Order: sequence, then structure tokens, then C-alpha cells
Amino acid sequence: MKAPVVAVAQWGSRACRVVTLLAFGLLQAGCAPEPRHSIRFGLATAPINLDPRYATDAISDRITRLLFARLVDFDPQFQPITSLASWRVLTPSRYRFVLGHRWRRFHDGHRLTAKDVQATYASVLQGPVASPHRRALSIIQRIEVLDEDTVEFYLQRSDPLFPGRLGIGILPARLIAKNHPFNSRPVGSGPLKLLAWPTPGWLVLERPADGQRIEFHTAQDPTVRVLKLLKGEIDLFQGDIPYELEAWLAQRKEVRLSRVSGTTMNYLGFNLRDPVVAEPLVRQAIAHAIDRDAIIRYVLKGAARKAASVLPPEHWAGYRGADSPAYDPERAQSLLQQAGYSDARPLGIIYTTSNNPFRVRLATIIQYQLAKVGIRTEIRSYDWGTLYADIKAGRFQMYSLSWVGLKIPDIFRYAFHSSALPPVGANRGRFSSRLADRLIEAAEQSEDPAEQARLYLRLQSHLLEQLPYVPLWYEDVSLVARRGLTPYRLAADGNYDGLIAIRWGKDGARIAAN
Repeated sequence: MKAPVVAVAQWGSRACRVVTLLAFGLLQAGCAPEPRHSIRFGLATAPINLDPRYATDAISDRITRLLFARLVDFDPQFQPITSLASWRVLTPSRYRFVLGHRWRRFHDGHRLTAKDVQATYASVLQGPVASPHRRALSIIQRIEVLDEDTVEFYLQRSDPLFPGRLGIGILPARLIAKNHPFNSRPVGSGPLKLLAWPTPGWLVLERPADGQRIEFHTAQDPTVRVLKLLKGEIDLFQGDIPYELEAWLAQRKEVRLSRVSGTTMNYLGFNLRDPVVAEPLVRQAIAHAIDRDAIIRYVLKGAARKAASVLPPEHWAGYRGADSPAYDPERAQSLLQQAGYSDARPLGIIYTTSNNPFRVRLATIIQYQLAKVGIRTEIRSYDWGTLYADIKAGRFQMYSLSWVGLKIPDIFRYAFHSSALPPVGANRGRFSSRLADRLIEAAEQSEDPAEQARLYLRLQSHLLEQLPYVPLWYEDVSLVARRGLTPYRLAADGNYDGLIAIRWGKDGARIAAN
């Protein structure tokens, strides 16, 4: 427990300096500007791609949810529910979807019909650029339009999870045919529409229902985001700031802080084609060297829970067995010795992470803990676009990242099946296990939910043994917002759906900064 306490103590003095700088900045700033119509949301990183067929980073995915309506969504128990359409199972391999009345008008005025549904999924399956969703939807044999409101999906085999796979936002068929650049000029039928994207870090949306503008402003440094919030330059943001700053913000009268337990899973990933981390003993040593309890207690201030799998235990297919490898530095040192490492031949690893200051801070603490058992790590931090491109291309040895917004267990094929290498899948570490492949395939072919859950449990136990990644924790989702805004509904997966209804109070007033 001493190592993280030292690391946190070192941060404590820095946190005090940051708070002092914030207070000084507020004195310099004076009062907040006059109330305005727009609601400004602060982001730590800018969106990359607003085409729902290709958006894979968390920010892009959360914003496309606002821009595009989808056939199916999920309830808090991770079960599929109606969004654009209701459905019937005609046979185990034939599903009929009937469009309802909501979200049936694209933002350019055209009506959304079953042909748009067909065109969207056909473009995923047959488009010239492979969508990361293509493999998960390859079970579709054909799609037939019966009328403007009705579409049928014929599958190559039965798939009880199929409705949950249809969460891609629907695009206009006529624009798909014209190769419209949805990535930068999205046209959907969701609750918000694009008004402008002047710079990569500034995105302007509007709610057609009431004309409310929502602006996304990127400020990577958390101290800058906090200052902008208190000066009235942004109005709210989710997470991505040190928890000491959250505690400080909670004491200010013009700020409201809220939090819910989250499902975003933080983990360490490995390149299994690298001869060093491909050794299972090395990965096991790393897992035993990390004191997650101390990090959660002292750094995350209790705003997280330990993780053992990508799916949380409350998920119907989640892992409810023993936790992932416990903190055991002596065991870690013994494993390193078995792998052939010693003081005379130390283990060195390059650790890649985001240049987000909070993520660098976490990486530094993990670096310190690994050093205590004899593992030397060199931290290399990059902007989000560079980091994500490198990880997808396999240009890493060890990295830290998060799985966000997972709903159905097809994540196991997408991330761990030997055939799911990028760009068609997200097996970024190049993990290959015949047993994992067999369990994934058997679970997909089973029509019995209880049997599927049993197979996925065996699979997750196998992944904990093999450790293609080290699960760390599920972070809580927090929101910091200026008072005067109506309540914003926080979601466990961190989505931005709260922006669908948020607005200023009746008089549009906010409480000014002191």
C-alpha cells in the first residue's frame, strides 16, 4: 500500500497548486459572461468520425447517438428494446422490423423508410471500406423491404442476440448512393442535428424540437476545462478530471456535481506478437504487481470498482467468478524470475497511453508499482488520434485504454476471436486461442440463453488465465455542471443522451462565478 500512497502524496502538493491557480484564475476572470442561448459541453478529446458505420472511439460514438436514430437500443438490464422499430421473430433465422412514428424525418427533410434501413446495413456489409461492424453483421443473408415501414432480415443461421446487433444509426439511402461524407457532414434523424463543425475541437449541434443549440468544445487539459466552466465559457462536462478537483468543485455554489456507477472498463492491453509480453508469465507478473485497491481508494477516491471482464457482473452474460489476479508483489517477482528476469537482466516495457493529464498520472502510478517488483516501464503518451491509430495498427507493446458502451457479448468475437484482427475487428493484441474461438462460436450458435451465459462464463475464466489484457476497474460516470441547467440524466455507459432534454431554467439565468 505504500507505493500508491507516495505517488498520491506527490500528487497532493500538485493538486494544491492547481487549486491555487484555479482560484487565481477566477479572480482574474471576474464574473461570468451574460447568459446565452447555447449550452456548451466540454470534451477532453475531439470526435474523429461522425459516421455511425465507422465511429469506434467513445466521443464519436456518443455524439453519433444524438445525430442518428437506430432500430434498437438497450434497457438498464442490457436487454434490447424498441427505438426506431419493434420486431417479431418469424423463425429463428427471420426477423421482421416495423418502424414506428418517432425519428422518421431526416434532418434534410426527407422521410426515413425501410429502404434507408436496408441501404444502411447493406453498406456495412458490402461497402468499399470495411466497417468494424461488418463481421458482427455477417450473419445477415439478405434484407427485404416489404413496404415503407417494414423490413425483414434473413439470417444464415439462428441468432438469439440478433436484435441487439442492430444499433447502428440509420443513414439516408439516397446519400449513401452518392457517397456522402457522413464522417464530417452527418445527416441523420436523431434528436440533434449538425449545424457546423468549424474546427476539429468545436462542434455545433441543434435540437430541432426546440432550437436549443449544443456546442462541444475540446480542452484537453482538465485544469483548463475547470477554469472554462467556472468562467462560464463551458457549462458542463463529464469526468476526465482528477478527483481532487471534483471534490474542490463540489464546494462551489455555482456548480452541481453528480455521479453514477459506470460500466466503462479500463484495462492494460498487450501486443502478443511482441516476444516480451507474449510470455504469459510476464503478463501474470504485471497483473499481480498492480495494486488496484490502492489506486481506487487514493487516486480515484472510491469512484470505481475492480473489474474482472469487459462485461460488468450485473450483465446477464457478465463474469461473476473470482476477481482478476490479486495484488501480490512477491508472486509477481517470482513469476519474473521464472520468466528469466532478474536484477542482472531486468524487464523493460514500453507503456503507451493518452497524453490526457489524468491518464498520464494513472500511467505514472502504475509505472511506480511495476518498478517495485523490478519491471521498468517507459511511458510514451500521444494525442488521442495518434494513440488510437497506433493501437489499431499494432504499434505498441503495452497500452492502457477503455471499453465503452458495451451491451451484448458479441464483444468477445470482436475483441478476442483470432479472426477479428483490425480493421474488421478489434483484436488489437493479436490474441489467438483455439479454446477461446470454440467457446465464442459455441455461444453464438446456442439458442438457449442459459447455455450462452455458461459458455461466456467459461470464456471469461479462460481470458483471465491467458490475460491477453489485464482488467483494471470500472470507472464511475461523473458530471460537473453549472447551476441553472435543468438536471442532466447520467448513464452508466457514459453516453451524452442527457443533452436530449437539458436546458437552461425558465429565465435562462445561471449563477455567476464569484
